[in-house]
Amino acid sequence: MSRIGQNPIPLPDGVTITQEDGVTTVKGPKGTLARQLPPAISWKIEGGQIICERPSDSKEHRSLHGLTRTLVDNMVVGVTKVNEKRMEVQGVGYRAELQGANLSLLVGLSHPVVMEPMPGIEFEVGIDTKGGYIVSGTTQRMPFVIVRCIDKEVLGQQCANIRRSGPAEPYKGRGHPLLRREDKDARSARPARPLARSRN
Repeated sequence: MSRIGQNPIPLPDGVTITQEDGVTTVKGPKGTLARQLPPAISWKIEGGQIICERPSDSKEHRSLHGLTRTLVDNMVVGVTKVNEKRMEVQGVGYRAELQGANLSLLVGLSHPVVMEPMPGIEFEVGIDTKGGYIVSGTTQRMPFVIVRCIDKEVLGQQCANIRRSGPAEPYKGRGHPLLRREDKDARSARPARPLARSRN
């Protein structure tokens, strides 16, 4: 069985899930999310948990089983607690500030890059002092950006748009001026690549 698909999803108090015309809707204290799931995979509520089921053990159904379970779980988590990504502005003179609901970025260009939030997105800027996160006012320029949304897919797309806001660092090849801190930690934890041996 799919090791992801077979895991039940806890249904928190105050969260309801319904299905109508092939569209699954999840309602919770933070909002409502609706999505059309693969029709081959069904789900049911049993013992306060959501259980996804597949009709057969074919390769297609096994892959859709884990996908459907992950999509439903993301919806339940999103309407219970807002998804959040913290991004660090990397670069000399790089800064971020809020202009109303928009995010203004100074990322090495001759002009600031102003980004409008996608539907459901909320921006915040702040500073990080020894592991503690401090959210600043709307007029100060700070090196950290928080992006929040109940829809995890929209959140990831907004973070990708932010990372494409400026050019890559040309000397050390760091890639993006804004980098999610968890990505940076994972990259630094990778083992060093061994040197190639000479054939002589």
